[in-house]
Amino acid sequence: MSRTLRVVIADDELLARQRIEDLLAKEEDIEIVGMAEDGEQAVELIRAAQPDIVFLDVQMPAKTGLEVLDEIGAEEMPVTIFVTAFDQYALKAFEVAAVDYLVKPFDDERFEQAFRRARRAAEQRPPKHGYLDRIPVELRGQLRVLPVSLIDYITASGPYAELHVGDKTFTIRERMQSLEERLDPAVFLRVHRSAIVRLDRVDSLIKAAGGDYAVRLKDGTELSVSRARREELEQRLGM
Repeated sequence: MSRTLRVVIADDELLARQRIEDLLAKEEDIEIVGMAEDGEQAVELIRAAQPDIVFLDVQMPAKTGLEVLDEIGAEEMPVTIFVTAFDQYALKAFEVAAVDYLVKPFDDERFEQAFRRARRAAEQRPPKHGYLDRIPVELRGQLRVLPVSLIDYITASGPYAELHVGDKTFTIRERMQSLEERLDPAVFLRVHRSAIVRLDRVDSLIKAAGGDYAVRLKDGTELSVSRARREELEQRLGM
């Protein structure tokens, strides 16, 4: 079974971002982990989210797609599909090692061709090592980078995850499984299919109604603990 590939879409046009998002919805094992509206946001998002594939518009405010690639460095870039309204950029795109390029407007078949090529390239690369230390979040319509060290706990909300930082909550488009794999296991533990806790925020393990267990955090928050995770939690807490 192929692994889930993480995708970033960087384009200053809302309709262009939505079109790529709609086309990706037809693909399996794909997770869109963020969208950027200009080149500076794209740099922040690519560095923080570490996607496998990026759709990168050539002409954007703040930085062009080529400037984004120059700043991050070709060796550090994810598999890149350039998106442009002008085909004269195609040669330059391949010179900087883009796996493909799409000239707007493109049809579904051309998109699928480019994406198949990108998927093959991404799956041939080994997964990036190293745990997340920053997560891109949206705050008042602006992209911000949240240090992972500030997160108290994470809960699932459908296809989204909610990052709880003090009395603030940030919602991101990411699956719990993906977050669990990319957070430092020495610091975070998934205690339930819908909850991940920072271990140094845990106050106690308590017995809930019906023989179930819950974890109580230092701020008083209580989260369910699944039976499969209880023993590991006890060990990690030195109980």
